[in-house]
Amino acid sequence: MQISDLEYHCSAGETFDTAARYVYGDERYAADLMNANPEYCGKLAFAGGETLRLPVVDSPSTSEEPGSDIAPWRREA
Repeated sequence: MQISDLEYHCSAGETFDTAARYVYGDERYAADLMNANPEYCGKLAFAGGETLRLPVVDSPSTSEEPGSDIAPWRREA
């Protein structure tokens, strides 16, 4: 794992979720990473060495409801 300027260099086995958590501190930004890197969207996990472009994202509001720090697709219904 390495961040330089506006790029992130993935390690083997990482996913968009884990990269988002490492870079932005929250899995919810995985969709932003995917939108900025559509060429990798077909991968379930990175082989290692892929370079992701890092989009600038808005920080979350401080008035969010409890449990909103979990990615939407990981929340229980």
